Amino acid sequence: MNTMTNEDALKAASATELAGDNATYIESLYEQYLQDPDSVDADWQAYFKEYETGNDALHHAIQDQFLLLARNQTANKGGAAPAGSGSDTNCMDPRQMGVQKLISAYRRRGHRRAKLDPLQLQARAPVEDLTLEYHGLSEADLDTVFPTSDFNIGKPEATLREIIEVAERIYCGHIGLEYMHVTTSTEKRWFENYMETNLGYIKFDKEKKKEILERLTAAEGLEKYLARKYTGVKRFGLEGGESFIPAVHEIIQRAGGYGTKEIVMGMAHRGRLNLLVNILGKNPADLFDEFDGKVMPEKGSGDVKYHNGYSSNVMTPGGEAHLALAFNPSHLEIVSPVLEGSVRARQVRRNDTDGNLVLPLVVHGDAAIAAQGVVQETFQMSQTRAYTTGGTVHIVINNQVGFTTSRQEDARSTEYCTDIAKMVHAPIIHVNGDDPEAVVFAAQMALDYRHEFHKDIVIDLFCYRRNGHNEADEPSATQPLMYAIIKKLPTTRTQYAQRLLAEGVISEGDDKRLDDEYREALDKGEYVANSLVQEPNEELYVDWSPYLGHELEDDWDTSVDIEKLKEYGRRMAAMPEGFKLQRQVQKMVEQRLAMQTGEEPLNWGAAETLAYASLVDEGFLVRITGEDVGRGTFSHRHSEIFNVENGEMYVPLAHLNDTQARFATYNSLLSEEAVLAFEYGYATTVPNALIIWEAQFGDFVNGAQVVIDQFISSGETKWQRVCGLTMLLPHGFEGQGPEHSSARLERFLQLCAEDNMQVITPTTPAQIFHALRRQAVRPIRKPLVVMSPKSLLRHKLATSELEELANGKFETVLPEIDQLDNDKVTRMVMCGGKVYYDLLEQRRELGLDHVAIVRIEQLYPLPEERMVEEVQKYANLEEIVWCQEEPLNQGAWYYLAPHMFRIFGPQGDQPRVTKAHIVEPVARPASAAPATGLPAIHVRQQRELVAGGLGIEVDQLK
Repeated sequence: MNTMTNEDALKAASATELAGDNATYIESLYEQYLQDPDSVDADWQAYFKEYETGNDALHHAIQDQFLLLARNQTANKGGAAPAGSGSDTNCMDPRQMGVQKLISAYRRRGHRRAKLDPLQLQARAPVEDLTLEYHGLSEADLDTVFPTSDFNIGKPEATLREIIEVAERIYCGHIGLEYMHVTTSTEKRWFENYMETNLGYIKFDKEKKKEILERLTAAEGLEKYLARKYTGVKRFGLEGGESFIPAVHEIIQRAGGYGTKEIVMGMAHRGRLNLLVNILGKNPADLFDEFDGKVMPEKGSGDVKYHNGYSSNVMTPGGEAHLALAFNPSHLEIVSPVLEGSVRARQVRRNDTDGNLVLPLVVHGDAAIAAQGVVQETFQMSQTRAYTTGGTVHIVINNQVGFTTSRQEDARSTEYCTDIAKMVHAPIIHVNGDDPEAVVFAAQMALDYRHEFHKDIVIDLFCYRRNGHNEADEPSATQPLMYAIIKKLPTTRTQYAQRLLAEGVISEGDDKRLDDEYREALDKGEYVANSLVQEPNEELYVDWSPYLGHELEDDWDTSVDIEKLKEYGRRMAAMPEGFKLQRQVQKMVEQRLAMQTGEEPLNWGAAETLAYASLVDEGFLVRITGEDVGRGTFSHRHSEIFNVENGEMYVPLAHLNDTQARFATYNSLLSEEAVLAFEYGYATTVPNALIIWEAQFGDFVNGAQVVIDQFISSGETKWQRVCGLTMLLPHGFEGQGPEHSSARLERFLQLCAEDNMQVITPTTPAQIFHALRRQAVRPIRKPLVVMSPKSLLRHKLATSELEELANGKFETVLPEIDQLDNDKVTRMVMCGGKVYYDLLEQRRELGLDHVAIVRIEQLYPLPEERMVEEVQKYANLEEIVWCQEEPLNQGAWYYLAPHMFRIFGPQGDQPRVTKAHIVEPVARPASAAPATGLPAIHVRQQRELVAGGLGIEVDQLK
């Protein structure tokens, strides 16, 4: 790169490009330079470098210099600079540049000097670039008048002292704004205007201040009431963070004013009971009954009171709005993607493409947001096609301590707990929780930003815990200095009430009346939430009643008229005019058309896509997400087709006809936990839909084990939340090693109870067709876990006829398919998945007509009656073998063994079993890993497995 001297720079400044009528051009050129220095000529790079501020400040920091240069050029046009004058002094006062840099530093770094900690425990390092000396200024310059440029001080020039006073008030008060990491200039200017318009003063009228005090009274009042009534009982109270309640109240009311119809909230324990009572309108009497142990779930296990969700309607300036608080386990941040999924579903239902009608509000703890990986995953989802919800408002209840860990070097590696949000350039508003007006102002700014730009924003509410992690803790044992200060510190409400008394906003009588009225309302068990709608508009709710109260039936008609199936096939094969396919894809489309019109047997992909076509035609939304689901990891789905000439994507299933329901398929980011949680939240919100998450390999599902344990398997029994989510988990031992063989079938079966979910191992295209249709058309919403095949996607024997789709249903048990002499059968092999075809081929090759092979296609709920029917067909049956590919300590055996012994063994109690049978497993040896990674060992184990299943020696195999 060429370099320029100051003299050269001044010559460039005197050139035509810097003439007064070209100042706008120079401004845009500098903006371009800030984005990418190499995008401008080398001479301009060198020139701009002379004014480099060492940070990412916008061009307005030097804009005055350009205009000044332009004016000088215009004034001296045609003549040289005055003789004897120095070029630098002729062009500008260098102190002016220092002032502009100082203003930029306040905008960029003022938050590091803001008064954020109510306890004043923070020992913050001096901020060098907020000093005069750093910018070539001194105290001697304090009374010098400088142009204020675009610093919104209300006048074109001011003394340096006044500029600093205003900058301190705006950027170093009780609000510390981090926004200079935001990448767009428009957003940065928006924040500057928002913060600087009132010169750092927060101007609320008397009524607004009274409203804030009333909500603070409610927040503190509930905690004091519960502390007296239930001393020492865990409630994870909000003491020390009471400003959270007026902040949420402000967000809801302001969002309603923008036309928002639903606000969906998620949060962990701290302050949850307070939110339930004072914001969502839960009756305090109901909460007291829970504390008293008077509330018992009508069914299921129930959950602790600070995990429960709630919903209600409130009145806002824009009309009635629906509030929903998501159920949340103790896994804290896992609720974030669940909530986002629920929000996305609501937005789709309302055709809310910009996210204005449904608002997500997520509440974090400081320790959790900084440490839990699902936070990163959820932030990363925020602007992606499949998962965006138009921006989320995040509130961090920053206790400055996680349970007992308060040392920053132990809790995180970043200065702020909120630094994780910078990964998506989310602005962060740090605010002192003991200044309720600053907190409400921060809430307004956050909501306004989200509405304007539809991106995430974070409020970091600096507060403290007055009573420790929970009410049974003694926090001074681990934080003695912190709690010595807390014990002497007046509550937030007390401080604010004194402030309003001093301002004359309220009287002593007003203060006492607010406190007394709230306590009396609690004593009477009255509702204490503001603006609660007692008779809510039911149109704001989704009616789930058609999907409740049903027995989990397996026998369900899922047939489809064969002519309709053929028509779906033809429509899916019809590409837009001029749409050129890749050669292999073109061949696949042609082959699939032959299958779907009955000319050839169907493979897996052909049957699966027909299931989706039939469902969207019948009005069921279909949504499929996961890594590589558009094509399918194993290249079997091809729901997304691409034009080889321009890369345009076409989704045939989304263009069947004008009246069909929505079909959406999205390749997800490389996440399991957050994505699966998102889809769970989506599926619990939209009943008339088939929501599918597919793992790239089934093994990867263990990255989302929290979602499976805390939501999918137990959400209904804990919270009465029904969910029809479908999980497709590629599973099968094919020599691909320990990480690409097992979807951990045993873990799902261990979690099965109370008809909580369904686990199937389908082996034919017709079975997956009917299983997917059954999941949607049957008015029952239970999670469906599919141990999905890999090699069977194109196996020569794993095919179905179109008539099987048109006339059949999902079969929980598939009987022996060959014509055996039933009287000769002495051995029955029960199995599921790919191993069936290995057994079948060898049985046929060897002519072992005494061995019947029966497929158990549904493992939970276990179809015992159907299993008995198959056994009863063979009068001379002696042995029943369960054959599985997985090691003995994995797979289905440990789940099945007690059932099979009970049904078929000597201790059997099934009345239709005429005699006891030998029941034994055949499996790979028990193993710590799911599978071997060595091909030779895999082949040997597979041969031993098949031989053992058929009851022969390995050397007898073909």
